Amino acid sequence: MGEQPIFSTRAHVFQIDPNTKKNWVPTSKHAVTVSYFYDSTRNVYRIISLDGSKAIINSTITPNMTFTKTSQKFGQWADSRANTVYGLGFSSEHHLSKFAEKFQEFKEAARLAKEKSQEKMELTSTPSQESAGGDLQSPLTPESINGTDDERTPDVTQNSEPRPEPTQNALPLSHRKW
Repeated sequence: MGEQPIFSTRAHVFQIDPNTKKNWVPTSKHAVTVSYFYDSTRNVYRIISLDGSKAIINSTITPNMTFTKTSQKFGQWADSRANTVYGLGFSSEHHLSKFAEKFQEFKEAARLAKEKSQEKMELTSTPSQESAGGDLQSPLTPESINGTDDERTPDVTQNSEPRPEPTQNALPLSHRKW
């Protein structure tokens, strides 16, 4: 339950100076553990780093984030929610590459999770219409309330035969209109 660390490394943590947006301000005095966490309850990936008990990074990975290697041992990413840019200084190029690789992996996982949750939302918001046919018909007849009731009745059988139902369903509807 809750969050599990899935990858940890050590790095010096920096944040972009909010005033100049150019200079890096160190947020850790020495190399600290930087971990990727997976929150199974919310299905999100986060980068978290603590300096003592203070969270110096708490960044949720979103599908549109990019981790950029700016030198052989330094990489950065922008977090629009935190309204900052984080920078990480690694002890070796290998550590930087590994971190960047994981970033890419979890960013992709975040994209898939987001798509899945959107599909789930669509399914739960229209539980009686599981086929695409059902979804496509309802916007056509918003003014005919009777039409929507008629559509719902045959939807019970749609689970067993998802293919032929919508076309049979659509024909009487279109005839009724003309």
